[in-house]
Parts: sequence; structure tokens; C-alpha cells
Amino acid sequence: MVARPDGRGGHQGALRGREAGRIRPFAPGVGLSAALSVACGRMGRMEELPEYAERVLEVAELIPPGRVMTYGDVAEWLGEGGPRQVGRAMSLYGGGVPWWRVVRADGALLPGHELRAMEHYRTEGTPLREAARSAEGHVPRLDMKRARWDGGGGAGDSAHI
Repeated sequence: MVARPDGRGGHQGALRGREAGRIRPFAPGVGLSAALSVACGRMGRMEELPEYAERVLEVAELIPPGRVMTYGDVAEWLGEGGPRQVGRAMSLYGGGVPWWRVVRADGALLPGHELRAMEHYRTEGTPLREAARSAEGHVPRLDMKRARWDGGGGAGDSAHI
């Protein structure tokens, strides 16, 4: 399932509070079960975005362009869960937020999403480290010392966690 910004500061895909009873199809002919099911139908219908996932997505939206936080950083910021829980929330609901800004601690790009992530990193000027010629596919990594954001200040802030 991909969460999509709904223009009111929330995320489509799972509905909040009183909105849970009112379904707006994504496209003509798309019914309730199609709009609320996870890819491959593994989760079935979902009435509301889990509170933890909503908090994870809110943190992802706070990360300035050109900066990143690790899955563990996000969990620490929230004071709850761990890197795996953050990764799970991002994988299920994070398509409508800047998902490429929540990353692995080693700076490796998300497998299967390297090309899309690289487009975003280059557009935003996110610091990268060139891959060694011996590295498989020569895919660069994020320069975590320069790109990591600690949640304070603005995009130009050089503070690290």
C-alpha cells in the first residue's frame, strides 16, 4: 500500500478518525477493497493508518532536502520502536513521503530502489560517496557524515546524531 498526500497534511491509503467511514476512490471505478488493500492483498482492508506509522511518516516529512536520517534515528526521535519497525512502516505506507531520506545506517541505497533514490539525491544535492570499482554495480553510498540530520536547525545545519 502506498500512502499518498491528500492535501490536508494527512495521507491517503489509510484513513484517520472520522474519515474512516467515508471512502473516496482514487480513480473512477476503484472500489473500497481496491483502495484500502496492500499490494498483493496481504493485509486486506485497513480502516485507519496506525498511529506509529503516522508518526514515522511525519518525521520523514520533516527531514530537509539533501539530508537523511537512519531508520534507527527515526525510532530514537520518536522514543519508541526500533529500526525494523520504522522500516516496516516506511515500506507499507511511505510512498507518499520523501522515503529516500530515511536510510540504512551504512549509507547503502535501498535495494531495488537505487535508481529512483539516486535521482532524488542528485536533485537535492545529498552528499554521496563514490563506489569502489570493485563494488557490485558501482552504486554510490550516502556520505553519512555529511548527509545525516539530527532533527535540529535547517537544511544547512551540519549537526549530526
